[in-house]
Amino acid sequence: METIGIMGAGIGAGLVALGAGLGIGRIGGSAMDGISRQPEATAKIQTAMIISAALIEGVAFFAAVICLLIALG
Repeated sequence: METIGIMGAGIGAGLVALGAGLGIGRIGGSAMDGISRQPEATAKIQTAMIISAALIEGVAFFAAVICLLIALG
């Protein structure tokens, strides 16, 4: 039964990495679209993009730590 928990934690960590990568990629792509349409709003768009990416990274890091605790615990 313990191996199922470890396998689930590994799958969970992979899903976390995949979701964070896709989310940050989508944010970056949308920001580039917005900057190309309104170059004068570059600073505001970049600020919002960095804050959003940091929040996604924080959630991804938290989820990866939880997966690690499940695998090691």
